[in-house]
Parts: sequence; structure tokens; C-alpha cells
Amino acid sequence: MADRQRQETRFAESERPGDVEVLVVGAGFSGLYMLHLIRKLGLPVRLLEAGAGVGGTWYWNRYPGARCDVESTDYQYGFDDDLVQEWTWTERYGSQPEILAYLNHVADRLGLREDIELETRVTRLLFDEPTSRWEVSTDRGETFSARFCVMATGCLSAARLPEYPGLESFLGSWYHTARWPHEGVDFTEQSVAVVGTGSSAIQVIPLVAEQAARLTVFQRTPNFSVPAHNRPRDPEDERRIKETFAEDRRNARQSSMGVFASWVPNEKSALEVDDAERERTFEAGWNRGGFGFLNTFSDLVTSREANELATRFVHEKIRGIVHDAEVAELLCPTNHPFGTKRLCVDTDYYATYNRDNVTLVDLRRTPIEEVTPTGIRTEVGEIELDAIVFATGFDAMTGAVLDIDIRGRSGLTLAEKWAAGPRTYLGIQTAGFPNLFLITGPGSPSVLSNMIVSIEQHVEWVADCIGYLHELDLAAIEATIAAEDAWVEHSNERAARTLLPEADSWYTGANIPGKPRVFMVYTGGVGAFRRRCTEIAERGYEGFALTT
Repeated sequence: MADRQRQETRFAESERPGDVEVLVVGAGFSGLYMLHLIRKLGLPVRLLEAGAGVGGTWYWNRYPGARCDVESTDYQYGFDDDLVQEWTWTERYGSQPEILAYLNHVADRLGLREDIELETRVTRLLFDEPTSRWEVSTDRGETFSARFCVMATGCLSAARLPEYPGLESFLGSWYHTARWPHEGVDFTEQSVAVVGTGSSAIQVIPLVAEQAARLTVFQRTPNFSVPAHNRPRDPEDERRIKETFAEDRRNARQSSMGVFASWVPNEKSALEVDDAERERTFEAGWNRGGFGFLNTFSDLVTSREANELATRFVHEKIRGIVHDAEVAELLCPTNHPFGTKRLCVDTDYYATYNRDNVTLVDLRRTPIEEVTPTGIRTEVGEIELDAIVFATGFDAMTGAVLDIDIRGRSGLTLAEKWAAGPRTYLGIQTAGFPNLFLITGPGSPSVLSNMIVSIEQHVEWVADCIGYLHELDLAAIEATIAAEDAWVEHSNERAARTLLPEADSWYTGANIPGKPRVFMVYTGGVGAFRRRCTEIAERGYEGFALTT
């Protein structure tokens, strides 16, 4: 009798205006798939998205040259084989317009738009303990009540906007790569600066250089980049991939990085072969292009000696491409091991510095002092500019979540909980915040994997969990402190086996002043992580407290 009364009470609550069972934040790959699965469960659901269209990062990042650094055949949903068969990618690496078109196709094909509210930014989440519901506020003055909140806000969505003194006085135009004007930008005959040499900058710089009269690149830290060797997709190759996709994706889900067989790591150490074989293997990886270079040998990010061999090879490639020896040396990274920052994938990036209209400024030698009305001033003088492009990256992994005022049990804010760095159980939940789910949050493989495979795994796990709670008429699920502590310890131990924590990277939050230095990504591999999550669910959600 008590169970039935409880069910009737919850049903009555969900009938109030603005009430849903599940509220999803974000309409990128994660949010769209989450919405689809919750609808299949038959539960009231609403998705809120700050942008004016679906697509997540692919809605916002429209700068010239923006494209995925994972091959397009890997970077697509695998949950629906009909969707795989009906969509054909035109290039080896999907461009931003094509990926955005794909996501709009998915939203239309699955009929998702009726449950999506665009141009609505979530500003606050407040957990109400007596009802075990989240009270949600938006920038439009709306309020929602939801039993479950799913943060599908993305790992790289909180843009790190520039804070240079004098920027407000600049009389020209300035842009951030992650907030690019939808109508595009024409740099013809202009003097342009690009500030930054991370992944976005490495994509945008060659195209701006082709258009601008003069391009000045301001570099603080050089990054390793390998060629993409992008090309149109071969129809016969596309047919073969579609034919074997289901099996390939099943294998990818059990792999270390969540990608097809072409990325299977070489099991050999770089130290166990002679110089000639090592050079041939590196050369083959360079000629194939893309992230697969990291898999040319098994120990490039675990052995310092092996890493130094890869570093030496890439440095020689840079020196062989860039004609000016001094510029080439500035472009050779020396302050972090190869692959310990996000490896960049480029088209003609290094060759761009051979152009007469391109200049490289080393900010470690001559830092920016201020932005003036007419340009950028360093200690050696002012460079006059018509436009500035800031490719200054993101507050990765935690920024988009912490931009929202999230308050859990006893009014504890997530910012307070994560003051010394993010703490989660499986990257899915954090103790003290019941019924709040993170998709590819800190402590999961996320950005060290094919994001789509990791997204699908998290979304499916969360959907199954919500379905389980409803089936048993349970009010809440919350990670326990003990399980969270154990997972954080395990994640740190796994990361310590690698060279990855040594770099001042956005993996550790080092790109954001004042952000705690914590390695935020699980390095144990996609397959091992999936098996752990499955085991935990099969044991009745071990490590979580389930309450009625």
C-alpha cells in the first residue's frame, strides 16, 4: 500500500506545469542520444540548449578549417545501423558544416525537436531533499522541476575568453574560435593576428594565412601536430566500412581508445626494434596521419626513452618542413613529452610558416603587454592589426558544469565540492548530488578516446540506470563517498603509470589560472572502463546508495 501511495504521489508531482522526470542540459551528441533513450523509456523529458540550434560544440565552433580530428567513420553514432547506412561522409575527417548537418539529420530523423528548448541557458540547479527533485532555473526566467538531471554539456564547451588589458579599446574586430560569427568573416587584405597555437589555431591558421594580407601568430607554447592527410572518401572504402560497421564498432567498444581496427596499437615497444625498423614504423605512421601515430609503438606515453625517440622524429619532421631554422626551432615543443597534450592533426600547418606573409612571435620571449586601439603591443613594439583571432581554448572538463550554480545536499555547491579538483565515481556522479548524472565527466575516458563511443556508453548506462530506478520505484541514486574516493585513487594510480600528468595541459586544468592541477581523464582504456561500469550495474549499482 505504501509503495502504491508513493507512486501516486510521484505521478501527481510530475503533472505540475514545468515538471519532467528527466531534464537534459545540452543538445550535442550526448544530449540528443540521451533524449532519444529517455523517450524510449516513455518518461516525461525536456532538453534545454543555450544555442539557437542543436549540435553542441559543432554549433558553436564555425571557424575556418574547423573539423573533427577523429576520422568521420569513427565519429558517428553506432546505436542505429539504419542511421549508419543512410548517411555518407564526404571526407576522411568530417568538417564542421558536415558534422552539424549530420546532427540536424539525427534530430529530425528521430523526431527530437519537439522536446528541445533552444536559446535557453540553465543558470541554477537546486536539489530539494524532501522530494528528491531538482529545481532548475534558466536565463529566460523559466523554472523546471525534474527528478533526474543529466549534464550533457560537453568536455570542451566553456570557451576561455581573452583577458588581455586594453582589449576593450581595440578599434578593429576580434573573434574567439569557439564563438565564431555564423555569417563568417572575410580577412581579405587585412592584417590579422592569431593568439594561440592549440588545436583550433592549428586548423584556422593555414586558412587565414591564405586570405589575409599579413598574419602574425602569437605562440606561448608550441604543440605537437601530425598531418591529417585528409581526402575525399573513396566510395568503395565507404561501402566496405558500412558493410562491417556493426562488427567494427563492437570491437571498438572493447578497445583501448574506442576506434576501428586501423588504430590497433602496435604491441612492440619502440625500444625493442633496431633504428631502421623504428624509423620505418614512425614514417608509416606519419604518412598514414592522424591520432594513429600514437599507436606506432605500445609505449610512447609510458616510457620516457620511447617518448624521446618519437619526439626526436617529429622534431626532425618540423625542421624538414619549415625553411627558416629559427622558426622551426620555435615550433618544436620541448617542455612536454610527445602526446601528453592533446595531439593536434593538421593540414599544411607547419608549411604555412614558409609563406612570406606569416610571422611567428614567441610569447615566452616577448609576452603581450596590452591590446591597443590599433593592435597588440609586446615589449619590442606594437604590431598594427585589423583583426584578432583568439584561439585560447576552453575551461575543459569542468568549466561548463561549474558555470551553473549547482547545489546538492545541505546546499553544498559543486564548486565547493570540487574546490581542490573534480571528484566523481566513474565520471558519472559525484557524492552529495543525488540524481545528477554527468556524461563523460572527469574520471572517465572521455577526451582520451573516440568521444562518440564513450558518449554512447555513458548515455546507455545512465538510461538503463534511470529505467532500473523506475522499475523498482526508487526515488534517488547517489554515489557514495567511499566509492568516489576509491575511484579517484584508482584513476590517479592509472594516470601515474603514464607521462600524461607531466604536461601543463588542459587535461590537468593548467591552462586556466587558479584552476586546481588534477589529471581529469581516466587512462585505463575504453574497454576496461566499460566492463567496470557493466559489472557495477549488474551488482545492483555497487558503490551507489539507492533510496526509496
